[in-house]
Amino acid sequence: MLLAACSVPVAEGAQPEEEYPEFGATPGKQCRNADFTRFIGRQATSALAAEARDAAKAANVRWLQPGQIVTMEYRADRLNITLDSKNVVTAIRCG
Repeated sequence: MLLAACSVPVAEGAQPEEEYPEFGATPGKQCRNADFTRFIGRQATSALAAEARDAAKAANVRWLQPGQIVTMEYRADRLNITLDSKNVVTAIRCG
């Protein structure tokens, strides 16, 4: 009886994965590593982020600045863009 109070109800006929997606997953979006070399050396802009996100089929973009503290959790739907001190792209990867 006590454990029942901690459970999450699932709608009849629904699969738990459908109703409660995995953390770091956006339904229909999964970052795919592509040939990102065309972005390396370019200045960071919102247009570049949108173009890279679309190329990777990612749901969102995370900019990584030099010396910035970042979380290490893996997100299947995220594109990471690493910048140098002048906001120029040095690396791009999924996660």
